[in-house]
Amino acid sequence: MNENAYDTNSAVGQRPSGPSGGVQTLDRVPGPAPGRRPQDGPPLPPVAIAAVALFMASLVLPIVLGGGAVYPSPFASGEEIVGYFRDHSDQVLVASLLQFAASLPLAVFAAVVSVRLNRLGVQAPGPRIGFAGGILAAVALAMSAGFSWAVTRPEVLAHEELIRLLHDLAFVTGGAGFVVPLGLLVAGIAVPGLLARLLPRWHAWAGLVIAAVAMVATLSVALPGLSILLPIARFPAFAWIVSAAFLLPRRRARRGEITANQGSSR
Repeated sequence: MNENAYDTNSAVGQRPSGPSGGVQTLDRVPGPAPGRRPQDGPPLPPVAIAAVALFMASLVLPIVLGGGAVYPSPFASGEEIVGYFRDHSDQVLVASLLQFAASLPLAVFAAVVSVRLNRLGVQAPGPRIGFAGGILAAVALAMSAGFSWAVTRPEVLAHEELIRLLHDLAFVTGGAGFVVPLGLLVAGIAVPGLLARLLPRWHAWAGLVIAAVAMVATLSVALPGLSILLPIARFPAFAWIVSAAFLLPRRRARRGEITANQGSSR
């Protein structure tokens, strides 16, 4: 019998050889096409600005449309709360619409910034914690908008007890229910931004302070006097998120670039 029939290099049994002459494995996972940029979602600044702008509009526009009437605090008198919702149901409807709209880009921002941090090499749980906080904040904001919308229904406005109940639910979900997870979103960006030097140190530390205030604001549910912490944490958090959207790089600087930048700054 011809010995060539058992030759492993025959045309039938031949396998492609690698550059070193060995057998090339066939179970490699194909990588991205050469020259193809990784898909990291929409740019962060427009998404962050959209979320903040819609939320701020939900606060300012109803006041303008209502002739200066301000959304009542849950600690105000029952007559004041009931009278506001009965006299300004259209303004409350506008506010709830804008708040619900603001929850959508906020959720998108949480998802995109989480992917961005992962692509920048952050493998710690920080981005996932921030993503969870952003989603929880968006859901709480949408729920608060839903409760506010429900107050505008004519069948609800006929019952003072329902007005007070829905108003309290809107306050809890839009207050601590929104601000506390928003602090998680800020912390989930600030911590890896500080440790991996993706953000300026002053900016990252400012985010950690804002996140700490937001965490303490949890106590406002049981201690109404601490409700002052809600706006103290909310509005700086919005400003921090927008600035982080501009400061967070799209790609990690190489060692040579870092050395050159350090040398030029001396």
